[in-house]
Amino acid sequence: MTHPNSSHDDDLAIITTRARAQMDISHIYEFLGCRTSDNWLKLAKDNLPLLLQDHANCEKKAAGTAMNLIFRYEFHRELQERLAQLVREEMLHYEQVLSLMKDRGIEWHYLPAGRYAKGLLKHKRTHEPAAMVDVLIIGSFIEARSCERFSALADAIDDEKLARYYKYLLKSESRHYEDYLNLARSITDESIDERVAFFRDVERELIDSPDDQLRFHSGVPSGELMAQSQANA
Repeated sequence: MTHPNSSHDDDLAIITTRARAQMDISHIYEFLGCRTSDNWLKLAKDNLPLLLQDHANCEKKAAGTAMNLIFRYEFHRELQERLAQLVREEMLHYEQVLSLMKDRGIEWHYLPAGRYAKGLLKHKRTHEPAAMVDVLIIGSFIEARSCERFSALADAIDDEKLARYYKYLLKSESRHYEDYLNLARSITDESIDERVAFFRDVERELIDSPDDQLRFHSGVPSGELMAQSQANA
């Protein structure tokens, strides 16, 4: 049943059955410091239930982060408006991923977070407005990486309906990354280019270095993780 407040564009049944045109995300590739590795894609394809669980967690956390910013920085009108929209969209995506999991018989279970977000946030400055600038830049990189991975997965996985859903997400994730970046620029008179370059290097290291866990934003799977996956296949 369609939610009474949902539009046809957000109807999951329509999203996952209609073909969607490929979106140009070349600006995402230019913004990020690296592309997703073939080994991550291979492991992700073999572990879609785990990936969907972590994807759901990511949508929920993204909504929570945006809501926390709304309460913490109530003096900033533009931030209030843009992040209110983002909260609504992230919670819609959370609901949609839960539905996709249910359709595939994937049980909800606790899944601890990976190293990615903590690895970025540990470099956040502690004084204002620098802390706010850094949080927004970090949010921009998280959204951009999500967009890059949705695109890569859509072209790689055998689940046609899920691939269509990932293509549907590209538009919103791309806009979210730009919103975070524009908000970071709007709250300071200083250039943020140096901090963007800094976090680009941090993010690239997290994505390009070996990782012992598979998560939506995890790094290159370690040899041990790849071997474990092959043994369980």
